[in-house]
Amino acid sequence: MYYNKVEISGVNTSKLKVLKESEKMALLKRVKQGDEKARDELISGNLRLVLSVIQKFAGRGENPDDLFQVGCIGLIKAIDNFDITLNVRFSTYAVPMISGELRRYLRDNNPVRVSRSLRDLAYKAMQAKEKLTTNNSQEPTIEQIAKEIGVKREEIVLALEAISEPLSLYEPVFSEAGDTIYVLDQIGDKNDDKNWLNEIALKEAITQLGDREKRILNLRFFQGKTQVEVAGEIGISQAQVSRLEKSALTKIKKQI
Repeated sequence: MYYNKVEISGVNTSKLKVLKESEKMALLKRVKQGDEKARDELISGNLRLVLSVIQKFAGRGENPDDLFQVGCIGLIKAIDNFDITLNVRFSTYAVPMISGELRRYLRDNNPVRVSRSLRDLAYKAMQAKEKLTTNNSQEPTIEQIAKEIGVKREEIVLALEAISEPLSLYEPVFSEAGDTIYVLDQIGDKNDDKNWLNEIALKEAITQLGDREKRILNLRFFQGKTQVEVAGEIGISQAQVSRLEKSALTKIKKQI
């Protein structure tokens, strides 16, 4: 079944009733008094709300009927837990409940599973990172974490990436003087493992640079400015820009 068809999970969507807010509140009061008939009527009267929410989760390869049924579970939870004493519209409370139920379903049914050994390694890496940060008063590099645990750098990277939450392509990773670099800017054209690991290593190396070095690289390679233009903007000589740029690139090369 698809959303643009008349029926989904055996429900004729063209005949679904839409309740007014006053009708919802009246039914909710009866539900709180144990009226099962009112509860069923409230569920039926909010199925269009479920449909509107599940459309946001389309395109993930899931059966719409399954999503609709899961959304209905979220709706029922919203009805059973809604506090009628609060000055809040029912839909304002129900939508996050329905969305949350759908997210849990998609998470639990995700075919991509992180192995126990990979998770354990990631947690060891995070503990080592915290320990090294405390001892050295600065954030350690991937190499330092790998040495502390006694595993390869690539294994640390894979483990940490496996348990990390997905980022938006427009998530900012660096900002300086109003100029922001996003995740999208860090993605290369090739998709093989070596290039992927190099991208991560490059970002790691950049974080170890000083603020001035970061700004110079940003102006030179992300904004395409000449050394003379960079010198004028930062307020130093062109020779200093050249020296700092070379120093920063050398540091990055050593890291990756």
